[in-house]
Amino acid sequence: MSQLWSQFEKDARSSYRLYSAGLDSLEVERSRFRRGRQIAKSLFWAILEKLTPARRVLVLLGLILLFFPSASSSYADHTGHVDIHEFDLHVYGGLLLFVALLLELADRVVMKRDLEIAKDIQAWLLPGAPLQIPGYKIAYATRPANTVAGDYYDVILRPGSQNHSPNNTTNNNNEDRVLFVVADVAGKSIPAAMLMATFQASLRTLSRSGIALADLVDGVNHYACSNSQGGVRFTTAFFAELDAETGDVVYLNAGHNAPILRKKSGLVQRIDAGGIPVGIFAESPYQTGQTRLESGDWLVIFTDGLVEAVNQKDEEYGEAALLRFVDRESESTPAELLRNLLAELDRYVGNTPQHDDITCLLLKRG
Repeated sequence: MSQLWSQFEKDARSSYRLYSAGLDSLEVERSRFRRGRQIAKSLFWAILEKLTPARRVLVLLGLILLFFPSASSSYADHTGHVDIHEFDLHVYGGLLLFVALLLELADRVVMKRDLEIAKDIQAWLLPGAPLQIPGYKIAYATRPANTVAGDYYDVILRPGSQNHSPNNTTNNNNEDRVLFVVADVAGKSIPAAMLMATFQASLRTLSRSGIALADLVDGVNHYACSNSQGGVRFTTAFFAELDAETGDVVYLNAGHNAPILRKKSGLVQRIDAGGIPVGIFAESPYQTGQTRLESGDWLVIFTDGLVEAVNQKDEEYGEAALLRFVDRESESTPAELLRNLLAELDRYVGNTPQHDDITCLLLKRG
């Protein structure tokens, strides 16, 4: 029963957030009664606005009949017997509301089926079992806020650099590299998921070549700019290219949350060299940075949905809490840490609906 109530509370909060958009702009009434009536009225019209015109008529007519008094008529035959017939308009009002509900449910079922197909396709685009890299352990997971997500992560084995960028003088041999990518498309649900698919396609295509990381990101940016609706649909992304033998990491942060590099000693570094998000300006310059993973070091890459998850008091989880958690769990494996992190996040948010996609990729050496 408690689980059922928890699900109902979460659905109710999510629905209220959908329909209450714009209520903050209402003038605040001093009287609690007047304010309650004002909010109820605004919610009612917000719900009606999301219906088709025909269904609005059905709902309004149904509500009118529900509150309309029942009608009655009388008829006297030749013997003087009087028959009284009552017309219960409430029944017809309920039937009209039920018809409107059935029409909405039919749309939802069709949309849900299409979304489930899109979810399966999106899962196919993401990597399956973690790539096995001797001396390293990897774990990753994503939680969409809706059925499909705008977050993306990938681990790609690519050939070493052949054409060198002035920004990347360290990547100067032909050894294979492992490319780690975490990205977050602006927005959520279907539009973001579609752009995520185009981002993945361009990244996978360019990563097959031996070009340097800065050139790869430049190519992804040019492609994203042609599909970003004038920069409206941009993508933040973090790219890291690992030389597994030496632990050297060449990285580029395109407007993404700065990942955490936690050294075995406990020292924390933030990785932010790069440039603006991809998809805004085609000629944007990108600068790579370099670091090194030693034995016992952690690389924690995440999207803003993780640190901006809120509880019932509207308090964010925050990066400070994430850092403390990684410190406590630093002796764990990435798979264990990730599982425990998501469990802690669930306890923190409680029944608060998830408002953004959550993605985390963990890499540990040794």
